[in-house]
Order: sequence, then C-alpha cells, then structure tokens
Amino acid sequence: MRLMNERTRKPVASSVELADTRKTRRRGLLGRDALESNAALMLVPCALIHTAFMRFPIDLVFIDRDGCTVRTASRVRPWRVSMALRARAVIELPAGHLDACQVEIGDRLYLAPARLAEARGEGG
Repeated sequence: MRLMNERTRKPVASSVELADTRKTRRRGLLGRDALESNAALMLVPCALIHTAFMRFPIDLVFIDRDGCTVRTASRVRPWRVSMALRARAVIELPAGHLDACQVEIGDRLYLAPARLAEARGEGG
C-alpha cells in the first residue's frame, strides 16, 4: 500500500505497514534499527505515541477520522511523547521525511494500492 497526499497527488510513503491490533501497536517500531526511506508505520486507532526504547528519531503525522492532518512532529528523538487529541491515527516516518514530502496541516492522506496509485499517475 502507498500513503498518498490528496493535495499534492504524490506519495508520502510507498511501503506502509499497518499496526491495527493491540499487539502490533504496542510493538510499533521497537527493536528496529531504522525505518526504510520509503516506509511508514500507521498506528490505528492512536492519538498518542512514545519513543521510549527506540533507537532512532522519527517524523510523525497525526490524522483525524477523515484522514486529514491535525498535527505533525519532525525528528522526534527517543524518550519523547507526542499526542494530538483529535487524532484517530498516527503515521510514523523516517526522520526528515516530512520536509521532503511537504505534508501540511489539513492535508488529507489516504492509503491506495500501489498499482492504483501508479495507474492514476500519482507519484513515483
């Protein structure tokens, strides 16, 4: 699955892992040494994350029930907490990725199968 930005029609991440169970949300990125440059982890439902025990910084995008960005956080280092009360999900990205993909507050993000995104001409 690709994570797409409706405003820019470009991918935010081309490989999205979904953490939608208590077990997968609790595990998150713990135990990993890095996150691939084109990857993301989407935690659903989720409005608060911690980076305790993580080995690397990450960027965060908090989205509401409609997929609209309500908050972002860049280069969140280990041992920090971030939250957005209106968020329904949190997307974890490699540190610095938010600058490159230009996600802004209010942008609607959505998941699309890779083939569908390519067929629509949505980024590469």
